[in-house]
Amino acid sequence: MDKTVVVEVKRTVFDPMYKKIVRRRKRYKAHDEENQYKVGDKVTIMETRPLSKDKRWRVVRVLSLN
Repeated sequence: MDKTVVVEVKRTVFDPMYKKIVRRRKRYKAHDEENQYKVGDKVTIMETRPLSKDKRWRVVRVLSLN
């Protein structure tokens, strides 16, 4: 995917049925204009107009490099 990064957001939530803390993850496809971000980089994304079928986010800045 040219000019696209997949950002994974992990979080933990309490499951009311099983009374345990479980891990959830969500993946977002975000636009990366210069193809500058690599695997393992932590980035900030923001919502934008639809850029393709699945892309509705774009990378704002990098928080830490891999």
